[in-house]
Amino acid sequence: MIKIYNNIIPFKGYKAMNFFGLLFVRNGQTINEVDENHEDIHTEQMKETLFIPFYLWYGLEWLIKLFIHGFKGHTAYRNISFEKEAYENESNLNYLDNRKHYNWFKRIFK
Repeated sequence: MIKIYNNIIPFKGYKAMNFFGLLFVRNGQTINEVDENHEDIHTEQMKETLFIPFYLWYGLEWLIKLFIHGFKGHTAYRNISFEKEAYENESNLNYLDNRKHYNWFKRIFK
């Protein structure tokens, strides 16, 4: 995965952001194998949803979760189905070897 270190993307308070398989990392942050695995999970999610729908779904789900969770942005973010799958499995460095397609979908209503 290509890493681009900068001061603009991601927003302050976040370590990294995956954009079409490129990893934008906040200057001063370090990316370990768990972080990279988290972002690799997102890349697989993007591929199976054909990239653009991933971002549309992500944004729509974030808005819905924001409303549900009382406009708490970080709580909404952590409850997005894509993030739930990535956070639940980021420490399992072999996860992508056995991951079922669309595994994030079952986390939408949890």
